[in-house]
Amino acid sequence: MRTLPACLLLVLSLSTQATQAAPPSAEKRQSRRAETGQLVQQVVEGTLPVSTAISRLRNLGEEPMAASGLVRGLQETVEPRRLRDMTAVLAGLETRAAEPALVQLTEHEDGAVRMYAVQGLGRLRSSRVDVMLPLLGDKSLGVRREAARALGASRNPKVGKALLNAARAEGDPQTRVLMLEAVGAAGDKKQAPALKDFLDDSSEGTRFAAARGLCLLGDAEGIAFARKLLASEDKYVRRQAVALFEGVPVKQAQATLRPLLEDKDRTLAATAARILYQGGDKTMMSWLVLASWNAKGEEKLTYEKELETLHLADDERKALLRKAGMVK
Repeated sequence: MRTLPACLLLVLSLSTQATQAAPPSAEKRQSRRAETGQLVQQVVEGTLPVSTAISRLRNLGEEPMAASGLVRGLQETVEPRRLRDMTAVLAGLETRAAEPALVQLTEHEDGAVRMYAVQGLGRLRSSRVDVMLPLLGDKSLGVRREAARALGASRNPKVGKALLNAARAEGDPQTRVLMLEAVGAAGDKKQAPALKDFLDDSSEGTRFAAARGLCLLGDAEGIAFARKLLASEDKYVRRQAVALFEGVPVKQAQATLRPLLEDKDRTLAATAARILYQGGDKTMMSWLVLASWNAKGEEKLTYEKELETLHLADDERKALLRKAGMVK
């Protein structure tokens, strides 16, 4: 079984000693740090699943310490599967302390390691577009996809043209979709005319991606595309139309989405409310809570699904219901 570097074992030892002597106010912190060290050791040894490790480490709230331990472990690990798992956990911590290491790992020879590294940069909304842009041409499909997502998350308009050029050259349809959407997410309005050229593409996915990119840019032609779909009698087509507004600020989305709160398709209404909330309309949380309170049967699940997406806490739900006079 592989052991952690001596420096990390020393940290664990000191954490244990400090816990024994610490006052009550510091004892919990020391206990969390000791548990964090133990979890990191399990990740390095390959005995803890990635998803479990990320969840438990983030719950402990000592992400910078965990990142430091994982970086040390990465320096002494050569086994491919463990390298990939450790990078995935490092990316999943979503701590700025991991950014320098993730930047270095984007140059790793293993495609999965590069993929998880750029995924981590995307989660951090990293400004290191100089590192991510070359990955749009990576030989690994997964790396190209995560690079597109990360560049969109950077909100840097300067990457729009490169994303559009990469989309034109991309042979994989789903990766092209991500690149076109990222043009909109990055906020480069100069690329709107080029995005409109994709609205007539033979691929439905490409057309929808271009429309979503335009909606993210607040472009009238993209919004008109979505409204045309909303006029359909097919509920699934209408739901696709609403999804085009994911991530769109409420200022651009409200004129189209607010009327849908009264739509007979309650799934459509609930989705519209959630998108409006995420776009900046905080009153939509109360709307969803009250709609769920008054709903029965399967309709209630429709609202609860959206509330689960928003990670609504029980105490926040009670406060909103109390404010509305539903509970004492």
